[in-house]
Amino acid sequence: MGKKSNGRPSQSHRGPNQFQQEEASQGHSLKELLGADTIQKLKSQAEEMKLAEQKRKEELRKQEEEAKKREQKRLENDFSYLLDNSDPSWSKFK
Repeated sequence: MGKKSNGRPSQSHRGPNQFQQEEASQGHSLKELLGADTIQKLKSQAEEMKLAEQKRKEELRKQEEEAKKREQKRLENDFSYLLDNSDPSWSKFK
């Protein structure tokens, strides 16, 4: 049969607080642990990702704008649409 637990956590199990206390006592930050070249690479990669995201959003905006223009042009050639959406007051055009 299996081992019975006495309700206490084992000595080898570390809780999150113990890990944080050990990290704080060592005094090393991530910036200190990573080399300067690695940090620079990460910063440049983040900048590239931001630029790629901006470029993607701009391309998407342009596509949507062109789709709106095509739809408007199609509607301008549709007589029933023009009739429904025109100003019924013809006296302005005399």
